[in-house]
Amino acid sequence: MTPALATRIGLLVAVVILVADQASKWWILEVLNLPFLRQVVLLPVLSLTMVWNRGVTFGLLSGFGDWGYLVLTAISLVVVAALGVWLRRAESRMAAIAIGAIVGGAIGNVIDRLRFGAVVDFIHAHVDTPWGEYSWYVFNVADAAIVCGVVALIIESQWPRRTAPAA
Repeated sequence: MTPALATRIGLLVAVVILVADQASKWWILEVLNLPFLRQVVLLPVLSLTMVWNRGVTFGLLSGFGDWGYLVLTAISLVVVAALGVWLRRAESRMAAIAIGAIVGGAIGNVIDRLRFGAVVDFIHAHVDTPWGEYSWYVFNVADAAIVCGVVALIIESQWPRRTAPAA
């Protein structure tokens, strides 16, 4: 695969993820009005639960104060720029798709930080057992894309690279 094709594939994936993320957040905020409802149970193990995440993954680094969202936005944009360089050098379809998913998700969360000062999180997987409730962190489409992209890059890094036959 040529780097130009990989770049186009990665950018397409980034745009699709960004649109899906922002559309889902728009629906959650404007149509469903989840901030008012607070929670909607979909299944015994899945709910829509409104959370404003002022940190990064799992709420880490949320103690930066009033300007924290700008610090996290700047860090995210630096990471997106570095991923853009990596995408231009991607040699496989898997790497291009994974990097595109991470970029699209990161930009989606940056948009939230700039609009709201926090990221809109709403997908909540949980299970009740006789020993208590086990709950995963509340996340969004962007977060899912970022995690899947990172996992795909880890898996892809474990595959042997194809080398061109010697002349």
